[in-house]
Order: sequence, then C-alpha cells, then structure tokens
Amino acid sequence: MVNSKTSDWISRLQQGFGGVLLLPHHEEYHGARRIWNGMIDRTPVAIARCGCTADVVAAVKLARTEGLHLSVRGGGHSVAGLSVCQDGLMIDLSTMKGIEVDPEALELSAEPGVLWAELDAAAELHGLATTGGQISHTGIAGLTLGGGMGYLMGKFGTVCDNLLSVEMVTAEGEIVTASERERPDLFWAMRGAGANFGIVTRFHYRLHPLEGVLAGLLLHPRSRAEELFRFYRDFLVGTPDELTTTFLLLNGPDGSPLVAVIAVYAGPPEEGERVLKPLREFGPPIADLIQPMSYTASQKMVDAAAPAGKRYYWKSNFVDSLDDGLGRILVAGANVKPSRLSMILLFEMKGAIHHVPREAMAFDHRDANFEMSIIAEWDSPADDEANMQWARTLWESTQAFVSNAVYANHMTADEPEERVRAAYGTAKYARLSALKAKYDPTNLFCHNHNIPPAHA
Repeated sequence: MVNSKTSDWISRLQQGFGGVLLLPHHEEYHGARRIWNGMIDRTPVAIARCGCTADVVAAVKLARTEGLHLSVRGGGHSVAGLSVCQDGLMIDLSTMKGIEVDPEALELSAEPGVLWAELDAAAELHGLATTGGQISHTGIAGLTLGGGMGYLMGKFGTVCDNLLSVEMVTAEGEIVTASERERPDLFWAMRGAGANFGIVTRFHYRLHPLEGVLAGLLLHPRSRAEELFRFYRDFLVGTPDELTTTFLLLNGPDGSPLVAVIAVYAGPPEEGERVLKPLREFGPPIADLIQPMSYTASQKMVDAAAPAGKRYYWKSNFVDSLDDGLGRILVAGANVKPSRLSMILLFEMKGAIHHVPREAMAFDHRDANFEMSIIAEWDSPADDEANMQWARTLWESTQAFVSNAVYANHMTADEPEERVRAAYGTAKYARLSALKAKYDPTNLFCHNHNIPPAHA
C-alpha cells in the first residue's frame, strides 16, 4: 500500500527523474521486477528505470535523503536475486545499453544494462573479445563487479582483470571515475566487491584479438563418469592456457543421465585439434560436438540449460585438486538429484588468472585450480525444499575436499556472514570494510552480499 509519506517521495522522484518510474499499477511493473531466478518474487514500492547517469544520480540522492531501502538491477541474472528489494526502491539499469568499441586502442566501453551476448557481438565485429561469462544472457555489470570467470580466463584473465576503469555514482550521488590512476583504492574494491560501493554507469574494458575458437561438448553416459573424472584430471596436466574446460554432470533433453566436458580452445584450430585429441578419443563419447566456431557462438553453447524463469539454488566452493573421493561424491549426488534440470560443474582455473597478484584487487581467488558449483534447478514451488536440501546435503558432503573460499557471484541470498568473509579472505575483508566506511558510511548499498562499514 502506498501511504502519504511514500506518495510524497514518489512525487519528488518524478519531478527530478528523466527515466521511467514504474509503480505496482503500471503494466510493465511486474515484468520489470521479475528476474532470471524464478524463485525471486519481491515487490518494490517503485522501480526507477534509468535511461542515463543523471537518472541514477536522482534515484540515489532520493534514496539517501529519504532513507529508502535500495536495490540495483543490471542484467538481473544473479542466483541470489539481490537486484530486487522488498518494499523499497529498485534502480533498474536494464535499458542502458550503450556500447562503444575502439578497435585501434583495443578497448570497449559499455553501459550496465548490456548483456554478454551484446558486448561479445560488438567486439567480434572487429575480431576482438574479452573474457565474459559462460551464459550469454548474463549481464555484464554483476559478473564484472563480482570478479567474472569465463571461457577466456586462462588466456586473458578474469573479467575484472580486463577492467580498465568505471564511471560510477557513489552513495553521495557524486559521479566519479575509478581506475588505477583515479581513486585507485575504490577501483581496487570495485574489482570483486563492487556492488557494495556504488552504481556503475559505464564499464571500460581491455579487448584482445580473437578470430574464433574451437569449442563444444563431449557427452558420455553417466556410467562412465568416475572413469572420465580421473582421465580428465590427468589430461589437464600441461595443457596450454588457451584451453579452458568444464567438467559437467547433467541430464540430456530426454532425461538421460550424462557426464560431459565443455572445451573452449582460444588459439589456432589446428593446434586445438592436437591438444584435444586425447580427450576426444576417450570413451569414445556418445556425442562429440567440438568444432570451430565464433566466440559468440561458444558463449551460447549452454544457454538453453539455464533459461530465465526456472527456480535456482546454488552451493559452491573453490577446489585445489580433483580427488577421487570428490569425484565419487559428486557422481553419487548427480545420481540422486530430484530434478533432471540440476547440474554439477567444475570450472577449470589456470593460466592468466593465476598470474595476477592476488593483492591487486578485491577478487581473491588466484591459487585455486577449479570452482565447484552445485546448481539446483527446477520448475515448481512445491519442489523448493527437496531441491534446496539436495544441494545443501551434497555440498556438505564435499567439504573435506574443497577449500573454504567461495566465489561471490555464486553465493545465494541465505549465505551467512562468514561465507561473505570467505569470498575475500580475512585481510581483504577488513580492507573492504574500511573502504566501505569511507565511500558508503551509512551502508546505502546493502542489498548485496554485504560488507558493512568498519565503524558500524
């Protein structure tokens, strides 16, 4: 219900806001509050759909003045669903879609509503690319600010490793630039914990020449999973940075239990054929879908497995080594999952991601060799508890084989404070908390995996 006080601040926002203000009675409101994870069903008092940086400033200043609970939506793809708040003001950046490519400088700038498919396509017109995610309909904003793991990270590093600067709106409503030269302390924090420090209205990335990739899936029957797990572990030893792989336990479209390896080789196709030959010959696979393709095509290979509107719940950790015991636990877990849509993934981490000093930015995970994601995915609210409990139980059974560290972008909304601390490590968390006190002392940006200001 909109009371008189709420009506007053809505009127004030409308006066100084050049975007579109959506209220519950507006036709577009309910579509705007729905995001990728279908479990998220929150109702903001108002949605401020911004068209430019000035709109973001107006919304932030009003939220600060009125003491409003605030959330920020970019692509709306995070599993935690923290882009939508209950009974507050949701700042919606999804229509801010500007992209500019400078092929001579090998740089690209993009607004926060851009999705990876859109950014990749713009760069690819010039034979260029940068590391993005593994699902093309993910937004660039959340992925970048949380670190950004993707198929090119072995060769080019994480997304945040390729971030050159950001234009952003602070909690004071000030428009600032953060880079290695301007506000380097803030730029340090933005690369890994950025949602806590402001709203980015423009990202500036480094690009790399890339004409295409050799990529695809190798599919095997689930009965071969433990054997493939061991072979995969041994195969990876000594493979070049150009190759990034993912070990995947899933079901086929017909429900058949499968195990797969996703491979993306970002180098000469003939060399990729040589590198991948042993992996492709193992089994042999029931389907070998590896072929030369554009990088944009590789980014869409598993889009259909993670459509918008399904219900999602994730548990994850980083992993140093692929122990046989971990393999057995994951395979057994895959064999009893209540939903055939659920998946278990091990993302390979090597090469350039390991070469950046871990002190360089808030993103901390430079030593791990894999990231484990247990992804529960299902259709009906009636099945919520069974699927979430499956993910929790399986995750708990893996803890002897994983590190305590966790990737911020793969945390759910119900994570305890110690898991947020584990995303950055003790020293970095303390530094981030001190920076939070400097840039957002009232914790205006709290609807996230929150790092409270040090004095709070």
